[in-house]
Amino acid sequence: MARSDRSRAGGNTATGYAAGISMSTLGLIGSGHIGSTLARLGVAAGLDVVLSNSRGPETLAELVAELGPRARAATPAEAAAAGDWVVVTVPLKNYRQVPVAPLAGKVVLDTNNYYPERDGQIADLDTEETTSSELLQRHLPDAKVVKAFNNIFFKHLTALARPTGAADRTALPIAGDDPAAKALATRLLDLLGFDTVDGGTLADSWRFQRDTPAYVVPYAQNPQGLGITADDPGRSADAATLRTALAAATRG
Repeated sequence: MARSDRSRAGGNTATGYAAGISMSTLGLIGSGHIGSTLARLGVAAGLDVVLSNSRGPETLAELVAELGPRARAATPAEAAAAGDWVVVTVPLKNYRQVPVAPLAGKVVLDTNNYYPERDGQIADLDTEETTSSELLQRHLPDAKVVKAFNNIFFKHLTALARPTGAADRTALPIAGDDPAAKALATRLLDLLGFDTVDGGTLADSWRFQRDTPAYVVPYAQNPQGLGITADDPGRSADAATLRTALAAATRG
């Protein structure tokens, strides 16, 4: 798999959940490879799923029919308003199109990766002054952004999901600035079939961005340098494996 393709390889407030309010709806802004995979995992976990994309709800009719009665299509603003968790999984170049007001107070899981060949050059990312998730957090000042699902090939996201307590359960990293939001993100990952490793703050999320040891390779059965082939069957990677990969990351 070429490096430029590997990202296709991702209600209630956090304090409300801490007080015992149920979280039951997954909103998706973007329904490509990662978004549709998360929708399938969400339905399998018993969540209601609200999908959206930039082309309109009618273009998601086939996917919604496949997913069944727990799923419906909506606009991005409607998906944002409906979700207890909301996943933003759009090309980074489009992050300013993500609706702001309906995401106030929400836990927003960001799957973005920076691909200059797709997104254009972004000076603050090129100079490593910030991270892509910090850009999204600036755009959504009243949301609680958590980086997640960006470091795994979408086929591996399907293949490696396991029930809680499974011996071969895979761990995924998260990063965020709000501890309660990270706790809610951890809950979602658990429901979808994954353990979680806390990768630090949004400023630390570079440790599992593109071309780092924690990016796609830990989940590959036959890694190709820092990449993988599209037909790689995947392998589980536990928390210890992922922590080692995160620690090995370097910048510059």
